[in-house]
Amino acid sequence: MRTFPPLGWRQGGRTEPGVGRETLATTCYASILGMCRLLGIAASEPTEFKIVLREAPRSLAALSREHRDGWGIAVFDACAGTWRVDRGVACAGEDERFHRLAVGSRGELLVSHIRQKTIGDAALANTHPFERGRWMFAHNGTVNDVAWLRAKASSQRLAEIAGETDSELLFAWMLTRLDEAGVTACPAGASTDRALGAIARAGRERPSFGAFNFLLSDGATTYAHRFGRSMFLLERSPDDAVMASRTSRDGTVLETPWSPRRSAVFVASERITDEPWQSIEDGTLLRIERSPTPRWRLVAT
Repeated sequence: MRTFPPLGWRQGGRTEPGVGRETLATTCYASILGMCRLLGIAASEPTEFKIVLREAPRSLAALSREHRDGWGIAVFDACAGTWRVDRGVACAGEDERFHRLAVGSRGELLVSHIRQKTIGDAALANTHPFERGRWMFAHNGTVNDVAWLRAKASSQRLAEIAGETDSELLFAWMLTRLDEAGVTACPAGASTDRALGAIARAGRERPSFGAFNFLLSDGATTYAHRFGRSMFLLERSPDDAVMASRTSRDGTVLETPWSPRRSAVFVASERITDEPWQSIEDGTLLRIERSPTPRWRLVAT
């Protein structure tokens, strides 16, 4: 199995073909166990997200046939410096409100989620993404070690929990660790990287912890972690050959307007389009910067 290249920012064009290549057994295992679906996008300028949310062959609307227990869309407006967060408890593909919001969604950063419930009812309080201060969080997987999480989370963070999910408890524990490192309210930097690297390592080292793919973003920096579920990366740049439209293998024609200056990094639980998505290897933590040009690098864990 090949690994990601050494630590360092990657931007523009494609990364090396075959990066993060997996065996068929690993891919099938992750697919069978998939409980939810994540999608994150960091773009260099305001971007319409309707293609990946509702129009692509493997859009979140299409995937919601298998993940029917709610949806969430968080869009960051860089000019306003604020998030807009919308959630619903119906199946995204069957929810008129989801489709209406998907068509109108536009911004520089997207964190979105569709849910297949394992712990907690289909309720707004249990619907991702979760927001605490500057941080937006979405999780894919099931954490089994909830008693340990609860024992390690601070009383302040436990008091913020509104729902019943393992995911929100995981977020509370992660924020506790960021609080302890003194980085929760600061722009993401090297100290944030070290704290999140330690968080990812601590979870992975516990045999009974469970699966925890996640997206964590403050609007400028997004962290993507893979452990126990599938996750893929796609880069688009002004050098892309396809600027106006593309035809998928199933014959679907997608309008994909792409300005001469726009770059973007996508992270998703599945390959949303027929483009050359790369598999992110299990146990990987990525840091994705939105500005000035979207780029990613590995974070040591």
